[in-house]
Amino acid sequence: MALYHLHAKILSRSHGRNALASAAYRSASRLHDSLRTRRHDFTKKTGVIHSQILLPTGASEVFLDRGTLWNEVERVEKRKDAQLAREVEFALPCELKPVQAIGLARDFVRQQFVSRGMIADLNVHWDIARNGQKKPHAHVMLTMRHIDYTGFGQKNRAWNAKSLLLLWRKAWADLA
Repeated sequence: MALYHLHAKILSRSHGRNALASAAYRSASRLHDSLRTRRHDFTKKTGVIHSQILLPTGASEVFLDRGTLWNEVERVEKRKDAQLAREVEFALPCELKPVQAIGLARDFVRQQFVSRGMIADLNVHWDIARNGQKKPHAHVMLTMRHIDYTGFGQKNRAWNAKSLLLLWRKAWADLA
């Protein structure tokens, strides 16, 4: 039987978070933070079986590059307590093969986030728990501002509504 889990949180500077470090860790990649001239290298991290940026209609393809995307997010957020991104983490059914789980996660992310105008940085992890059981899950980092061909605009406060989170939880429960 599939295990249900969906958790959402805000990544903000006031809690010491950095969008590039977070994205590098979740994707097991190396990203350069051009504002702070730091490199975040998590290429030795294991278990990441899929990593992909999904763009809404009207977003520039330059944001398909993870470093470009999250450096721009860090650049447009001026406040020291800025909310940089929303992260949604959800458990994937262990009964699925990796390719099926990736497809399910991608479909959910497109339907619930990208269709609303968010850029989604999707990473599927296929970890093994200490007890030897498979622990497949997805991490999705989401932008919090409107995006179009000119770049990021205003924050969309409607995306913070509790009713929307409840809708995402129900949608994932139905799929899982």
